[in-house]
Amino acid sequence: MNKTLSPKQEIAYAAGMIGWSTMTNIIIVMLPYFYLPPSNAGLPPLVPQLVLLGAFNILSIIAASGRLVDAIYDPFIASKSDASINKNGRRMPFMKWAIVPAMLFCGLVFYPIQKTESLHNAWWLTITLCLFFISVTTYIIPYNALLAEVTNTPKQKVKLSSYQQVGFVIGIILSACTNNFADLVEAHFHVANRSEAIQTAIWGLCALSGLMMLLPIFFINEKEFSVAKPTHVPLWPAIKSTFKNSNFKYYLISDFAFYTALSIISSGLLFFCTVLLGLPESEGGKFMGAMVMASLLFYPLVNFGSAKIGKKPFVLLAFGVLCLIFVTIFFLGKLPFGPYTQIYMLVLSASFPLAALGILPTAILADIAQKDTLKTGENHEGMFFAVKYLFVKLGQTLGIAIFAMLTVYGKDPGNDYGLRLNGVVGFGLCLIALLVFSRFKEEK
Repeated sequence: MNKTLSPKQEIAYAAGMIGWSTMTNIIIVMLPYFYLPPSNAGLPPLVPQLVLLGAFNILSIIAASGRLVDAIYDPFIASKSDASINKNGRRMPFMKWAIVPAMLFCGLVFYPIQKTESLHNAWWLTITLCLFFISVTTYIIPYNALLAEVTNTPKQKVKLSSYQQVGFVIGIILSACTNNFADLVEAHFHVANRSEAIQTAIWGLCALSGLMMLLPIFFINEKEFSVAKPTHVPLWPAIKSTFKNSNFKYYLISDFAFYTALSIISSGLLFFCTVLLGLPESEGGKFMGAMVMASLLFYPLVNFGSAKIGKKPFVLLAFGVLCLIFVTIFFLGKLPFGPYTQIYMLVLSASFPLAALGILPTAILADIAQKDTLKTGENHEGMFFAVKYLFVKLGQTLGIAIFAMLTVYGKDPGNDYGLRLNGVVGFGLCLIALLVFSRFKEEK
């Protein structure tokens, strides 16, 4: 049996997710708010609100184009990682070289060429987004493939997935607090321009992310833990083989719908706070922090409960709760409670789904990949995680695109119907996820 990670190494592994999650969620949370802000944000719009085919605005098209480049690159890097014969391992060498470019291009996304509304900014955003997605993919695909290789039992997978999810939600908190950090920059560094304060805060978060992403490389010697052999299945046959697994298809569709819905919430959080509830933008980070802290209380329940009755019931319950949350978003600001009561009802209700859908899907996929390896004799865990994260990122991008697209129908105080429509779309997505995952066959 393989050697397993020590507690210190498990924490170091999870730290890598903090870095990836922080930078990815900065894009999700801040991109619409920075480039197409609401009228009460104190920021200038930076790209034209052009509408194509009556629905698609320029920001939604830019976000989608960046992911299309990433979609081509995802299976390529997975195939290269799975087939690597590098003496230092199949995964770590790729991760090491991805960190600095990811930091650089994440920061540059928020440095438009012109400080006013311009098509030049749209082209700049398209290029920097593409380069950021490629860089961060080079890290996350090998990183996630390691999970299946450094764990030996389902219990270990759930445990490491739990640590990994803590890292993911810490990244969500840090990204959601970007405006809070910008407040500190304004106060302590006497930066009067709001855009410059946000840019400085983002550079600081990128530097922190890079340090977090280095920790697995420093503390884990891949060759000591993984005995996986390089796979010899060519790229496209390897991709096709993952889709022959019916359980994987059910998993993939529901996971895609979930991440699309989650991206809608993340993209809209600052808008929901400032426009629908009339609260300060800096409150968004506090609400996200409260949601994550509450979700941690559910981690023991999810861990022990899934071991007793299986992972599937918890996943289905989480999707059901999310359906109700999106119904609430449609009525936000119109409920018979104060604005703070409404938002805390929302974020605290979301804490259980965040815990369950954070921990369990990664562990479920590691099980799927490991069983496939035993069945076929080929170690292409990287390809399973590549396809998953391709769909995660497509879901995240679709979420940003849907949110940006719906702003056409109203994103300002007194004209907010577009924001409310996100509740309808999110409800539909979570209902699809629930129905599809109900067909997943879990082995007892």
